[in-house]
Amino acid sequence: MKKKVIVNVLLFCTGIFLLSSCGGKNYTQDAKGYAELQSQLQSKFGVDAYYTDINIGYDQSVGNIITVSETSNPSSLKMNGWVFMRGAWKQNTDITLEVEGGKPEEFMYQLGKAVDLAKVGGMIEASKKKLADEKKMENTIATIVAVQMPKEGGQPTIYITLEPKNGGTKFSFIYDLEGNLKNFDY
Repeated sequence: MKKKVIVNVLLFCTGIFLLSSCGGKNYTQDAKGYAELQSQLQSKFGVDAYYTDINIGYDQSVGNIITVSETSNPSSLKMNGWVFMRGAWKQNTDITLEVEGGKPEEFMYQLGKAVDLAKVGGMIEASKKKLADEKKMENTIATIVAVQMPKEGGQPTIYITLEPKNGGTKFSFIYDLEGNLKNFDY
């Protein structure tokens, strides 16, 4: 699947740019908070919606900002880019996909089926514990959490970036859907 990386970067950058002027819902960075987020996404886009990426950014002064690429009709090859901020969703882009070598659904995922955001919240908790145990770093926050499909299809990858609440070194974690840590770097 050829998908312009610029679209994802633009979505996320637009959201981050707007962080300085918005307030919104803060989801706790654990299984319970991310289960609540999944419920909100399913309520907004439907339980049968397909996604190529969900990005959750966090800034201490503002809270969460969420960007999503979703569709209810994968065969249309059309997706919608959305940003959640100030307690409201706003569609900010239309995306057209090009799929080579498979069905569109093979390059997307569904919440509650392939991806469980409560499990992603558990991965955040595990990442924080790893930093506390190995680096003696307490009070870290997840500044970026992303659930993204690889361009070539397959299974989504979970990206988590943690940093101390007072700033400092950023720690990157990459997980598979089963919660297996694939990479840890800083």
